Amino acid sequence: MDANVADILIESLPYIRRFATKTLVVKYGGHAMVDEQLKEDFARDITLLKFIGVNPVVVHGGGPQINKVLERMGITSRFVRGMRMTDEETMDVVEMVLGGKVNKSIVAQINRQGGKAVGLTGKDAGLITAKKMTIYHQEDKNSPPEIIDPGHVGQVTRINHELIRSLADQGFIPIIAPVGVGEAGETYNINADLVASEVAKALKAERLILITDVDGVLDADKNLISSIDTEKAKAMIDDGSIKGGMIPKIECAMDALSEGVEKVHIINGKQRHSLLLELFTNQGIGTEVML
Repeated sequence: MDANVADILIESLPYIRRFATKTLVVKYGGHAMVDEQLKEDFARDITLLKFIGVNPVVVHGGGPQINKVLERMGITSRFVRGMRMTDEETMDVVEMVLGGKVNKSIVAQINRQGGKAVGLTGKDAGLITAKKMTIYHQEDKNSPPEIIDPGHVGQVTRINHELIRSLADQGFIPIIAPVGVGEAGETYNINADLVASEVAKALKAERLILITDVDGVLDADKNLISSIDTEKAKAMIDDGSIKGGMIPKIECAMDALSEGVEKVHIINGKQRHSLLLELFTNQGIGTEVML
């Protein structure tokens, strides 16, 4: 065995011991869900985590897959604050793609690696109860906020954590599609980062890992910030250093941290085995957010 490989294995030992029996919630999204090699790597990484005693719970997105179907149907998507405006027709597509094709593909990939994955949507046993979300959008600081009706976009009101724990205790890996159900049975499209944060809070997870297409939080010179606390993150949002799609991720991170999650990691899923490199090496590869 190459000495460098042996060194990496030794370096990972204290982290493996630390996370054994702990719950890690992983939001799976971005390019890592599209590239065939990265999809296989992710399935192997999640299976490995389960075999060494960690309890991974996966919440997945599926934006590119949804976009492809909508484009074929001639439907143009509009986004506000990272949320897809979702009318009834779009909701049907979202539910079909997320709960059907994408979810089952992830489950099959993990099972092929020897894991025991189970696919779920928010409708299964009332896993994700939701209510309609109202979005307040402000173009700039000098203009008044605009109230936007996003259609079938929801926000989480309750997570059935007993179901997730029961599955994990029986050796299964829960794979969750971010589709929620209202009290009257209505279906809601929910941002996967938000669902992952709520699941992490409900399970009192040790860590929340957000897999995306960027390296993490960058400073003014575009250099990666390996570790940041919530106070500094808020300041960077206020001064515009953190902007665009990174804002809702940081907001989800801060929300999870405020409810007991120890740390939140934002990592680039374009790098092979990014999940293991972030969790089990001293250097890590992304940004860790902490109180």
